[in-house]
This record gives sequence, C-alpha cells and structure tokens, in this order.
Amino acid sequence: MRKGLSMLLLISLALGLIAGCSGGNNEGNNASNHKADSKNSSSTSNSSNNSADSSDSNANKTSLPEKTFTFLDVSHPSWPYDENWLVWKLLKEQTGVSFKVQVPSGEMADALSLAIASGELPDLLYTEDKSLADKYGQMGALANILDYTDIMPNFKQWMEKYPNDTRNAIAADGKMYIFPNQGIGETNRMIWMYREDIFKKLNLTPPQNWDELYTVLKALKQAYPDSYPLSWRDGIAYLLNFSASFKTSNDFYYDYDTNTWKYAPLDDNYKTMIGYFNKFYKEGLIPPDFLSIDTKQWQDLISTDKAFITLDYIGRIDFYNTPLRADNPDYNLLFMPPPEGVPGSQKNAFTQFDQAGMMVSGDSKNIKDVMKYFDFLYSEDGKNLVSWGKEGETYTVKDGKNVLNPDYTTVADLRKKTGLSTDGAYTWFDYDAHLSLSSPELASAYEQARKYDSQQQPMPTLTQTELDDTNVEMTSIQKYRDENVAKFILGTRSLSEWDKYVSDLKGLGVDHVISVYKEAYERSLQTAK
Repeated sequence: MRKGLSMLLLISLALGLIAGCSGGNNEGNNASNHKADSKNSSSTSNSSNNSADSSDSNANKTSLPEKTFTFLDVSHPSWPYDENWLVWKLLKEQTGVSFKVQVPSGEMADALSLAIASGELPDLLYTEDKSLADKYGQMGALANILDYTDIMPNFKQWMEKYPNDTRNAIAADGKMYIFPNQGIGETNRMIWMYREDIFKKLNLTPPQNWDELYTVLKALKQAYPDSYPLSWRDGIAYLLNFSASFKTSNDFYYDYDTNTWKYAPLDDNYKTMIGYFNKFYKEGLIPPDFLSIDTKQWQDLISTDKAFITLDYIGRIDFYNTPLRADNPDYNLLFMPPPEGVPGSQKNAFTQFDQAGMMVSGDSKNIKDVMKYFDFLYSEDGKNLVSWGKEGETYTVKDGKNVLNPDYTTVADLRKKTGLSTDGAYTWFDYDAHLSLSSPELASAYEQARKYDSQQQPMPTLTQTELDDTNVEMTSIQKYRDENVAKFILGTRSLSEWDKYVSDLKGLGVDHVISVYKEAYERSLQTAK
C-alpha cells in the first residue's frame, strides 16, 4: 500500500466518521473490527497466469487459472453468508475461482472505511453505496475497471447493451470503480395497486386518468366514509412516483423530449399534479396526516379496509394477499395501470435499478484475474448460473423456460438454501428466476408493469468541487420545495401564488444547479464513448 495514499485515506476516514456522527445519513455506529485478510496464498501464482492475454480480447470465453480471491462481503440478516452455499461451488466449477470471505459484524460502510484505512485491502470489496466506490476510487484505493475492458469481451458487449447502467456507474473523474449490476433492481420496481375485490363489489373499474381517479376515490369514500381511499407512505418523497404520469419528476431530471435538464417542481405539469392532491386532501380522499405516515401506519390502512388504492413496491402484492386471505379469502390487491395525469403520459417512474455492487482493490496482485472472473458474470452463461443455479439441481426447463425446483418456496428460501441472488454472488441477473417463485398475481403484475415504464434517468456523478459548489443551494432548494409543496396541498398557501413560488425557487439558485448537472451529464456522455 502506498504510504501517501494510506495517510490520505486515514484523514478521509477521520473526516468521514465526523460527518457520520453529525449527518443525516446514519450508517450506524457498529464499526466492524474485522480486517480484510489480503494474505492470499493464490497471490503467489506465477506471473504468466496473472497476465492478461490480449489475444483473447475478442473471444467470448474467459479462461482463468484456479484462484482464491479475498473478499469483504456483506451478510444479510435474513440469509446470512454461508461458505458452503451452492452458488460458490458452481462458480468455482465454471471459473476456477473460490473466495476467502470476511463479513462485517456492523455496518458495511464502516467496515469499508476501516479496511481501506488499514492499508490491507482484500481483492474484492462490496458496497451498498456507489458514492463510496467513487470516493475511495478517486483516492486511489480501487482499480479503474475501464482500464481492463480489453480482457473483458463479455463486459464490453454488456456495456453496449446497457449504456445507461454503464454511464451511471462511472465516477466524476471518468473512471469506473464499481461493477454495475442489472436485473436484480426489478425488486425495486414501484407500481400502482388497487383492491380488486372492493372495486368489484362497488362495480368500479380502475381509473384511466386522474379525473377518473377523483371520481373513483369519491365513490370509495362514499361507500367507506372512515376510509382514505388513496394512501401511501413517506409523504412528499412519493411525489416522484406520482409525477411520472404528469411527464415530470420531483427533483432535477433530464427531459428526453427537449434534451435539457430541468427542475421538476417548477413545471406547469407539476403544478397540475399538486392541484389534484389539494383537491383530494380537501375532500378527505387522502389521509389528513399523509405527510408523516410511516410504513406501519400505511400497512394498517391497507390491511383494514381503510385504503383501496396505493403506490409502492410491486412485491407488496404478495406481501398483503398471502397473509390477509387467511381471514378474508376475497382480499385481492392487484396491479393497476397508472392513471394518465397529462395527455400522452401514463407512466410509472423508473425505479428498477440498484447501485450496490463490487469493487476491486487497486493494490490487488490478482487484478487481471479478478477482471476475467467478472467477465464471466457478464456472459449469458454467467447470468444463467447466478440466477438459476444448475439445471437438474436447482431448476428444470419446461416448454423452453427455466423453472426453479419446487423445493424452494420463496425467494428468501432459495437464497438461504443456495446463496443464489445474495449480495456478492451476482452482477447481471435474470429476474425471471424470482418471478418463477411468485404468485400468479405478482407474475402478472410484472408482465403488465413493464408496459408503463418511464425512461431510465441518467445519474451523472458530480465532482467534489461541483458538490461543494451546489451543496448550500441544493439544501435551500429542497427545503423550500418541501415546505411549500406541503402548503399547496394542505391549502395553507393558495395555488394562485404559484408564480411567486417559482420565482422564489429560482432565486435560490435552481438555474446554477441545472447548469452543473448539464456539465456533469455531458462529461459522462463523453466518458462512455
């Protein structure tokens, strides 16, 4: 480990711990005492094995010697890491690679800081936060993955197939310090849902637009006076999801129609959406405490016939239907197409991505072999292995489609028994594997939901200078937005004052922040070429 780098990292660690104590992003206080063991016996393998063979740069197969990589990985409490999991055995069979894994006892972010500050890094490290990869990468602790694409033919093809995911994995300095993942993000998909049994009882049909939504909510309220027919959790944060059908967002966003960056809460369409919520609030169609409803309160509303339309993670369909049908066999929460907010926009916000992933130590003696291992994970064979396991052992093929064995009752059960789709065991994932264990209602929801996808938003990474330059403005802008959007919905500020609100927001530096996003986005486009 370079001495200068170690000192820089130690300084950063100290600053990071101070920030962690005072900031809102609570990473927890249980710093791991584990230190990654970089004394990997395999690192003494001969140099010929470690050297990348440029002649295989155009091949689709990646050859690897038998290797053991040290790995600081996360262990999920619901499916704790197990070195005997089938997934590790299958990966070794296919790649020759095995792992000497260390998992933190506390928060992963703290364990990463300690491992990096120690100067003794494992070959691989996992992070749940892409910004940490950017931070440690730009400090020189991590390998730039883009430096090794010549020995990763499958990854090169993958990057061409998924340009947005590729660009979003690149740091502000134009380098990539985290392997992007694609597919598992489907678990983060968020949709509209409705109580089909209640709608059927009242002879209602799902609304096609927000005017029909208002009419349906009124009918539900009339039949169930104590209810708040449309309910959600986490207050204003969910306006991001509602706003997709109004062709806008809830923050800074890229408008693909005009190829410009905008601030959504200034949009006329955003005002239209707020107008609807103001009407819903005044007529008791949404909860009076909608700004502060937490997950527990929201669950109580959905499970006790106090709310009949909601918007949340798609997995909530089984989450509610499975247990509630024990007492009410008719209970039936189903996917609902998003009501059209403005003409031509009937969309759900694109939330099906995941920025967690794996990083490679810049001081690893196995960098090129690690890169070759990951290249396998970006091949079709690699995706199939980490998603389905092994044919005849974990899945069978029926009518041309893979089907997981009935031994696995749920995704959690699959994970606990095999390690498939656990953190650190995949990058590119076939979500159909999880869907094969879903209820018919949930599987149908996935099939329908994809018809209403918004275009994935770019997420350009700002440099530290840009972050420092916009930090005060961003804080002021978001605070003013939250306070005043709440007032408009509650009716304590009239929508007739919208123009003044727009003017005040702009005065806080919106145009400057937009210019910074524009520059960062153009930089990411140039880097990805």
